[in-house]
Amino acid sequence: MAGAAGTAGPGDAMRLAWVDVAKGICILLVVMMHSTLGTGEAMDGEGFLHTVVSFAKPFRIPDFFLLSGLFVGRVIDRDWRLFADRRVVHFAYFYGLWVVVQSLAKYPAIVGEAGPGAFAAHLVHALIEPYATLWFIYLLAVFSVVTKLLRRVPAAVLLAGAALLQVVPIATPSYLAEEFCARYVYFVAGYLFAGRIFALADRVARNPGAACAGLMLWAGIEAWLAFTPSQLPGYPTLASLPLVSLILGGAGALAIVAGAALLTSAGGPVTAALRACGQRSIVIYLAFFLPMAVTRTLLVKVGLIDDVGLASLTVMVVAVIVPLALERAVRGTALRFMFARPKAFRIARARQDPAPALQPA
Repeated sequence: MAGAAGTAGPGDAMRLAWVDVAKGICILLVVMMHSTLGTGEAMDGEGFLHTVVSFAKPFRIPDFFLLSGLFVGRVIDRDWRLFADRRVVHFAYFYGLWVVVQSLAKYPAIVGEAGPGAFAAHLVHALIEPYATLWFIYLLAVFSVVTKLLRRVPAAVLLAGAALLQVVPIATPSYLAEEFCARYVYFVAGYLFAGRIFALADRVARNPGAACAGLMLWAGIEAWLAFTPSQLPGYPTLASLPLVSLILGGAGALAIVAGAALLTSAGGPVTAALRACGQRSIVIYLAFFLPMAVTRTLLVKVGLIDDVGLASLTVMVVAVIVPLALERAVRGTALRFMFARPKAFRIARARQDPAPALQPA
């Protein structure tokens, strides 16, 4: 199924602007969620962005993993050295670096009065269990390795097994294991149906009227399921029910693809801004936590903004802009290693893969 019939495939992704637009939408939804929930808790209230966060909950993470899975087909059949460089070392480098950065920023809260020994133990534990917001990057490396190991498994069996892991409730003390079970199906779907997903984007661009109608229908169903309470304990809404959540995750991810294709066809400053965010989604993801926390704290202490929704939006905007500005400021300096993996941390030479290196996030 990988590379199924279509006008474009994973190897063409660098030429497809809609991919960056889709990633831009995804990273903004992620930052919005963290900014909104944290600000709402700090201000003891809810605002208009809480509604958007609740609406996007069923598909916010699935769409990111599906987009990441689109690119695996480019390297999955390469030798392990090149594959590991592109899909493991790449993510491991940024995960390890930013675990240290985030942990140093939170040092007092992590160690308390225990001292450096507790901090070292914390870092060791972060190698076993993903730390804070960086769990997504950790899991991308794990998904990539597992998918390469299972690439000879029939596509239908692989997809069915991943779907079963998502549907069946699995309780484990391991956060890594639980997130793997809940998310792997979307990554696999992106890998297996890459060609069809690219073809879908092409069809949407050629038929904007039908695509808009389909998106409106999807949005109505999504909203109804996301905001309707469930009668089953442990499942707050209909959207959270087993199987329903699986379907909504996949449908929402495809809706993001369609929406990104429409926006790309239309063009304009909004599309350009989304594409810019998508091209540097990993930059935003790695560094948004600190400006988000600082801005939230200042707003709450100073009390300049009383409206929770407006405060959440302010925190979100700052959390997106500051990482982009920081990356631009350190580009070409000794600090560029914060967002660009140095050659010393590469295990495969560029001449082995002449195509431009993708930076999925």
